[in-house]
Amino acid sequence: MPREFRYRGYTLEELMDMSMDEFMRLLGTRARRSLRRGLYYEQRRLLEKVRLAKEGRYNKPIKTHCRDMIILPEMVGLTIHVHNGKEFVPVEIKPEMIGHYLGEYAITNKPVKHGAPGIGATRSSMYVPLK
Repeated sequence: MPREFRYRGYTLEELMDMSMDEFMRLLGTRARRSLRRGLYYEQRRLLEKVRLAKEGRYNKPIKTHCRDMIILPEMVGLTIHVHNGKEFVPVEIKPEMIGHYLGEYAITNKPVKHGAPGIGATRSSMYVPLK
């Protein structure tokens, strides 16, 4: 039997019923300060799209450049496409992500995969026999 999700002792349903002020008290200081200062235009627009999508009135994928948006309980269950500097990465919002930033789930760099050194790469590669 899977364990029921809880965020700081509250279930997802309880979090959804809370007002924004009550929810903000549960967050860490950085996220709380960010929300207390208010959402800027791009964040408000994203939140409007999320609310429309929850109602079923927004059918397109939700795309955003807003990597510094804090994941709120009302976003759980949606897939938001977050820009990583090159493309939009689909991020499926799960309850465990509440309180984190959207940008944490769309990495901005590609992992380095080293292969064989090319010709003239470094001084040491001069002694690698050519194929």
